[in-house]
Amino acid sequence: MSIKNKLNRLKKHMVNTVSEPPVESKSHLENSTSERIQHADYWEKFGASAYFFEDDYCIVRKVKYPLDTQWGRYQFSDVLNAVSNWQDIDAAHPLHARDLDASDLLFFDTETTGLSGGAGNTIFMLGMSQIKGDHVLVHQFFLPGPGSEVALYHYFLNHVKELRNLVTYNGKSFDWPQVRTRHTLIRDYVPSLPEFGHFDLLHGARRLWKDKLPAVKLSVVEKEILGVNRIHDTPGFLAPMLYFQYCNEGDPSLLEGVFQHNEWDVLSLITLYTHMSRIVTGNGFRTEKETYESARWFEAMNEKEQAMSLHHEVIQTGTSLASQSKKSLAALYKKCNEIEISVQYWLELLDENELDEEPAVELSKYYEHIQKDYDKSLHFAVLAYSRWKGKKRLTKRKEEQEKQAFTKRIERLEQRVIQYS
Repeated sequence: MSIKNKLNRLKKHMVNTVSEPPVESKSHLENSTSERIQHADYWEKFGASAYFFEDDYCIVRKVKYPLDTQWGRYQFSDVLNAVSNWQDIDAAHPLHARDLDASDLLFFDTETTGLSGGAGNTIFMLGMSQIKGDHVLVHQFFLPGPGSEVALYHYFLNHVKELRNLVTYNGKSFDWPQVRTRHTLIRDYVPSLPEFGHFDLLHGARRLWKDKLPAVKLSVVEKEILGVNRIHDTPGFLAPMLYFQYCNEGDPSLLEGVFQHNEWDVLSLITLYTHMSRIVTGNGFRTEKETYESARWFEAMNEKEQAMSLHHEVIQTGTSLASQSKKSLAALYKKCNEIEISVQYWLELLDENELDEEPAVELSKYYEHIQKDYDKSLHFAVLAYSRWKGKKRLTKRKEEQEKQAFTKRIERLEQRVIQYS
């Protein structure tokens, strides 16, 4: 950056008794004869152009896909129904697109010079996809050199200033915090960061498929869940090395695979959000495990009615997960002060699994505190202790704590039986 421009930026910090109207910096998308960029012909053939800001620039690339394009199990147009179906769900959920249109969702991913956080890690590509009328628009913003961040973020932040909702994969922990970090370093020269909602699909993938998949990396979820098979993909871990090689050699063709990898990432996020939404809202096929995990997800949000409905659905399947759903239902009905229904589930669970002491513990509490029937309460307390003793414990400390709790309960109940006999 020239000394002249640096001095101009410092003017606002100087004391000046005469106020002057602000002069906006010139910026434009072009490859002009007066401001040539390196490898302009290559970038033009690649569908990219330069965005100039003062004496600097970044590279901007756009790609369009028709809405009826098939991407794995779904067409991009299916996200419209996925968002619409959320409007029928009167419950809080981390993926709820309440009062949003599909076009309000910005599917976002970054490519960085490293996987660690902090100011030493630079974002060299910001990628996003968005529904735009009859097509999906992929928009990529590329940093042609370490000194061009002001131009990059000036364009990007002006472009997303109306942003309502971000959709990412690990974006809450990595991508957007990295954007905030880089923004802090140049915030005097670029627009402010927008306020928005944020759907991080990594958390949903962990809930739904962590027991099914060897890992919940996006590439694994794409292949095993979404049916997206990438051919000749450039692995994400190679992106930093290719960028550094590009910075040293100046050959933009080195980055074609990185652009494609990022493009595929932001397109797969559309399909992944569609699929997750269909599972959770019940508007598509879902396995018993997915139904159960969806129920637990609503349960974690304290949405009892929605969780109970899904747990009942699991019970109808008659699978091994039915017992787990009965446990959850017993706890939920207890919270709703419908304790008699809880008792029925605990009695069923007592017969279904002779190694599980939890139903006996709950029944002992019920007969002690609700029914004041200390004989029955003692019976279930002894039964629970007997079942507990048949299990191996991971730690001696926890084993001793649990043993003391059982013996204390039994001793208290024995005294009450004697007292009221």
